[in-house]
Amino acid sequence: MAKEKGRYRRALAAAFPHTVPIFAGFWFLGLAYGIYMNVSGFSFWYPMVMSLVIFGGSLEFVAVSMLLSPFAPLQTLLMTLMIQARHLFYGIAMLDKYRGLGWKRFYLIFGMCDESFSINYTAPIPQGVDRGWFYVFVTLLNQIYWVSGATLGGLAGSLLEFNTQGLEFVMTAMFVVIFLEQWKKERSHLTAFIGLGAAAACRLGFGADSFLIPTMACILVLLAAFRKPLERVGDPV
Repeated sequence: MAKEKGRYRRALAAAFPHTVPIFAGFWFLGLAYGIYMNVSGFSFWYPMVMSLVIFGGSLEFVAVSMLLSPFAPLQTLLMTLMIQARHLFYGIAMLDKYRGLGWKRFYLIFGMCDESFSINYTAPIPQGVDRGWFYVFVTLLNQIYWVSGATLGGLAGSLLEFNTQGLEFVMTAMFVVIFLEQWKKERSHLTAFIGLGAAAACRLGFGADSFLIPTMACILVLLAAFRKPLERVGDPV
């Protein structure tokens, strides 16, 4: 029992520092989301439960307008697939890392968000730390940050009134930091240039509202096509 507790503590201690920037971003956005739900006429338990079971920030914001609109299950399904379809590519990238983790895979699949994917895919796991529990604690901590922020926002929404316009830029800033950290780890930066080039090309070709999924598809194809050259120069694929 003591050995098991030690394994959990080591994994938690290794995972927590990587999630601190996520905490800052998730709490700001979670609070904004909870307040938004409250001013839209929903009790605090709506953002609490939705953040717990949906756990998709973009989709949860869109879900507010869905709840206020006439019942349209097919439209809701299609909108959900469009917004969250990028996770298909995340899942493909994590097949090797999540292989052999037993029951933990089910929670890791459910809890995979942009931020948890970024950490679990790129973060070096210290020697002696259980890989599966490291992934679980990264995912769990990030979900706790989001759920607690959304719940507090829902509770405080009736007490506080302020303009939350522009607060979503916190997530953009956080992803810039993650990109720069990955840039410093790469030797040739080829994967970074592939991502930037694919995003720029798809942004010009498909527009601001529809470029995300084509970008992910292009990145997947290009990484698969240049896998061997990238591995030779030491960049992660």
